[in-house]
Amino acid sequence: MLISLHVKNFALINEVEVIFRDKLNILTGETGAGKSIIIGSINAALGGKVSKDIIRSGADYALIELLFETEDEQVFDIMRRQDIPVEGKQIIISRKIMAGRSICRINGESVTASVLLEIAGRLIDIHGQHEHQSLLHKSKHLELVDRYAKDEIYGIKQELEQCYKEYVKIKQEYDAAGIDEDKRAREVSFLEYELNEIASAALQPGEDEELAIRYKKLSNANTISEGLQTVYRYMAYEPQAAGDLIGRALRQLMKLAEFDSSIEAFLNQLTDIDALVNDLNRDLAQYLQDMENPEEELNEVTKRLDLINHLKSKYGNSIEQILAYRKECEQKLEKYRDYDGYMQRLGEELSKAEKRLTELSEKLSAIRKAKAEELCSRIREALVALNFLDVRFEMTFERLSHYTANGFDDAEFIISTNPGEEPKPLAKIASGGELSRIMLGIKSVLADKDDIKTLIFDEIDTGISGRTAQKVSEQLALLSRDHQIICITHLAQIAAMADSHYVIEKQTDGVSTHTIIKELNEDEMIDELSRILGGVQITDRVRESAREMKDLAIATKKSSG
Repeated sequence: MLISLHVKNFALINEVEVIFRDKLNILTGETGAGKSIIIGSINAALGGKVSKDIIRSGADYALIELLFETEDEQVFDIMRRQDIPVEGKQIIISRKIMAGRSICRINGESVTASVLLEIAGRLIDIHGQHEHQSLLHKSKHLELVDRYAKDEIYGIKQELEQCYKEYVKIKQEYDAAGIDEDKRAREVSFLEYELNEIASAALQPGEDEELAIRYKKLSNANTISEGLQTVYRYMAYEPQAAGDLIGRALRQLMKLAEFDSSIEAFLNQLTDIDALVNDLNRDLAQYLQDMENPEEELNEVTKRLDLINHLKSKYGNSIEQILAYRKECEQKLEKYRDYDGYMQRLGEELSKAEKRLTELSEKLSAIRKAKAEELCSRIREALVALNFLDVRFEMTFERLSHYTANGFDDAEFIISTNPGEEPKPLAKIASGGELSRIMLGIKSVLADKDDIKTLIFDEIDTGISGRTAQKVSEQLALLSRDHQIICITHLAQIAAMADSHYVIEKQTDGVSTHTIIKELNEDEMIDELSRILGGVQITDRVRESAREMKDLAIATKKSSG
């Protein structure tokens, strides 16, 4: 569940911290007080898009922190895979928003947006003001069925997705391979030319790197020779050169060693040095001899490099890529030379892949249809509880003319809210208020399946009033038995059901304006209900009605519990 929310410098919020409770948390306030900013800040923390001016005027950054508590091992497994520290049951999600960039963290570790969404998706479900409109898009409907049936279809969908990829790959190859005799002859001729050009070069892996080293050496041969000749003169056995001076020192040590045996150690060391200098001079002389007349070798190296670079420009950026291209050409040539056999084998592979794709799609469709019937039955029950007195809620299935990675089902929810009327698509029947209730019904059914403990509803009361509002409040109370519910509302019937009630207010000092939020005690709850019921003028009768509504809500929760 969501334990707390800390917001700083976000829109009209200077700094607020809210401690949420379990069960039903209600947020109310005057229009324009900033209720949706609270939900907006939570969305922002979870990776939602924010405008560049969301940072409070005069501040350098905005900060949102969410503290969750969970026992979901799948969440902890995701965190461990991403090297995010797991500290007990608590998870801190934060986002710091600065001009032009933002930083998301989980338990202090920076994370990508995809990782954040994956973890947050298992912790909280946010139903925004306009989310119910998504029900008008039938692509959403099949997604809801799949969520409900996820345990039964997960493995099949994964296999189907992989099978579809293989099918598409084979089909693309089959379609591309279908060429006439003249074109095939031209392809064979062109492939033979390319293969001959590559083969005649007799390329060796790493050859270009070795040639580049030789080219560097040979193109700088004069500079190297002049430098080494200078070194050779310094080290030679000529007057005042190193070899000559070492020789003099040796002769001196030989004489002195006759007087003191310990000097022999110096003599031995210098003898080794003399041998090293002698070897060095010999190696220098040989290197200089080998460097004579480098032009011929340089010319050969240059020609070889030019050839390799020419092949690179046509067939790949490295010798390894050129050789890989050669192998591809050989395979293509083999196919074209045995074209009929190749097409036959490809056709058989395509037929086999299509057959398997059909089997998996049919299997998936059968499960979907069975689970859709079960889901629709449960949604109908939820809708009756939400004051749809005589409702039919079903799902129709049609088969697409083509395969997809998601099967071949084209499904859509249909509904009838009046006796004697045939069910029709939601877009043709449902009003805004009905759509919000339908979405609430769906979420009530899916809540347990999704195993998400925290659900947020931003103005789920759109377009409803009276008895319908009462039914919605009862459904939210029922849902809050096993889930933490955070709900923004304008309706007293829903607010009265609160286990915890928060009021959001806008305050100003004449210079600046900011939004605050505070948790209400029992008496303050009655005051807020009175405000919602009575508007500007709160009379004793209004207050009495508010208290009666609260007592009734408490009694309703006890009786249904």
